[in-house]
Amino acid sequence: VVVSHRAIVNRLAWMQDTYGLEPSDRVLQKTPSGFDVSVWEFFWPLIQGATLVVARPEGHLDPAYLADTVRRAGVTTLHFVPSMLDVFLREPSAASLSGLRRVFCSGEALSAELRARFRAVSDVPLHNLYGPTEAAVDVTYWPCAEDTGDGPVPIGHPVWNTRMYVLDAALRPVPVGVPGELYIAGVQLARGYLGRPGLSAERFTADPHGAPGSRMYRTGDLARRHHDGSLDYLGRADH
Repeated sequence: VVVSHRAIVNRLAWMQDTYGLEPSDRVLQKTPSGFDVSVWEFFWPLIQGATLVVARPEGHLDPAYLADTVRRAGVTTLHFVPSMLDVFLREPSAASLSGLRRVFCSGEALSAELRARFRAVSDVPLHNLYGPTEAAVDVTYWPCAEDTGDGPVPIGHPVWNTRMYVLDAALRPVPVGVPGELYIAGVQLARGYLGRPGLSAERFTADPHGAPGSRMYRTGDLARRHHDGSLDYLGRADH
């Protein structure tokens, strides 16, 4: 996937404005560099003058090692895919990590049950992010402090300079509360797939709701919109 500097800078600038990393922060870089989350783990602390703490290879799979590293290195910020957060919360020492300031989740659906388990052991703010690699890592965000009951944890609202559409098969917006396919438009869209013009044309299409010449990305995900504009992720359209 070919992602422009402009796209990732928008993503990083939004993250800094929203979460306010400070020079005293220490971000744990544990995502393998072949995955898109590693981009903000590497560059967010470096461009803000914070400290980058690099985990050992495969360390992201060892909850005891992660808990020890967070404690010893004074980590304040880290990311989990929900399935790994589930494993991490089973580590007895996870509940004693008092230095954390923020935890991010993305890459999989975050369940209400897992959110509740996190809250039971920690009062650290938990943030749910959503986005494909084709749109510069993340395009929506939701602060999990907002209680949504037993339903799915929302993926939330768009980041800067990003439009999220929930459309029917004819590319028309569906009403609030009605499931539809999720499309992304805005500055974070990738240019396409390297050396695969056919696939690029299939997934990155003209945006009928934007300015002339604008594009949108077909995620293949199902979603629904709430009255406040926030979004729920409902699974894959092809399942």
